[in-house]
Amino acid sequence: MSTLKGGVTIDRCTGCHGIWFDVGEAETLKDKWMSDFIDSGDPALGRAQNRIRVIDCPRCAKRMEKLTDPVQKHIQYEGCADHGIYFDAGEFTDYKYETLMDIFRDLVAVVRS
Repeated sequence: MSTLKGGVTIDRCTGCHGIWFDVGEAETLKDKWMSDFIDSGDPALGRAQNRIRVIDCPRCAKRMEKLTDPVQKHIQYEGCADHGIYFDAGEFTDYKYETLMDIFRDLVAVVRS
């Protein structure tokens, strides 16, 4: 756990390096330069974690819902409507930066559907 200037506390799993954000924290940090250093986990490990389907909220222990980012449809993360969202290692960096490849991938997905 670490705290950034402005009072946002980063909760990181010591095993897989996934990141928990309380409600609104991910959106607050998305455009901040200092958040470039938050997601220090291995994205390959994060992708492997996507196979885990049953994840409970660390705050209330209710089963979290699988969510898809509305802008970058390839990003899937877990969320608790009452408490926050959880990104596997590498997902917050992907969430933070929409690349030209992301735009192309999403366009192809729309054309195929």
